[in-house]
Amino acid sequence: MNKEKTYEQLYSDAIPSVVSVYVTPRNVAGRARSGAGSGFVYDREGHIVTNHHVVSGSDEVELRFSEGDWRTGRVVGRDVDTDLAVVRVTDLPEYANPLPMTANEPKPGQRVAALGNPMGLDGTITTGIVSGTNRSLPTGNGFAIPDTVQTDAAINPGNSGGPLVTLDGEVVGVNRARQGDNIGFAISAAIAERVVPDLVDDGFYRHPYLKVSTLDVSPLVAEANGLTETGGVLVVDVRLGPASGALVGCEAVRVLRGREIPIGGDVIVGVDDRPVRSHEELMRYLITETQPGEVVEVELVRNGRRTTEPVTLGERPKDSGRGGVSVAVE
Repeated sequence: MNKEKTYEQLYSDAIPSVVSVYVTPRNVAGRARSGAGSGFVYDREGHIVTNHHVVSGSDEVELRFSEGDWRTGRVVGRDVDTDLAVVRVTDLPEYANPLPMTANEPKPGQRVAALGNPMGLDGTITTGIVSGTNRSLPTGNGFAIPDTVQTDAAINPGNSGGPLVTLDGEVVGVNRARQGDNIGFAISAAIAERVVPDLVDDGFYRHPYLKVSTLDVSPLVAEANGLTETGGVLVVDVRLGPASGALVGCEAVRVLRGREIPIGGDVIVGVDDRPVRSHEELMRYLITETQPGEVVEVELVRNGRRTTEPVTLGERPKDSGRGGVSVAVE
């Protein structure tokens, strides 16, 4: 059994792979607006992973490596729905080795470190644990990123795009946001491993699109819909199109204890023989295991009876606003 590295060893080994990302886009008034974030080396071909919001509006960025080397990088791929982007440099410094993505699910309580450039302070490490997994993180475009990793390692402005790593130096997430004291979030390695290769090869990622909005079946939702069990997701609304023609949405509401609850729609309880207990589980399966054009077998409860319907997934529109599989507010 391998012994975990100390944080000092981890920093020494991993920091050469972490870069500071400097951006100077132009706004509509023609004034320069500078920004800074972080990134890390993905492969020896010079691809750097960062956040989409770090490089948004720019085709080129300046990168500073741990030993002071500067490179100009070209943004070769971006995906707003997972807030991931890839920058490429043609002359990667020899000491900047790729950081491996973990093949294991992070576990609450697991020790981790966030590496990056917070507040313009190059080469920073902050430490903590995995506080939770499979969180859903809104992006502001009507969709949410599933499977995000919650940590109490400090993630501050400028950490965005840097790696959240185990003590073995494996990336468990791409740092994205802080939403309170000791609450930070990172896009999981599972999502990054699904999206980044397409950003490298094609410049974009095609998201599978179920074309429904959903609501987790809580006790209140179950009672309003006459369900005997909680769990699963209620199909609230169905968009028109071939990807969702087999599913039925809600057509009425019921007021229960002062709240309006949608009623009458299908309840999704599984996809492709995998249980679906929440919106987050449904979203995670779709983004990590499926692609547009595939047929998935959706297990559902309709009018009190279990049935299975084949559904052909569409492709999520680039500018659709709210839609796809989204959480309806109870």
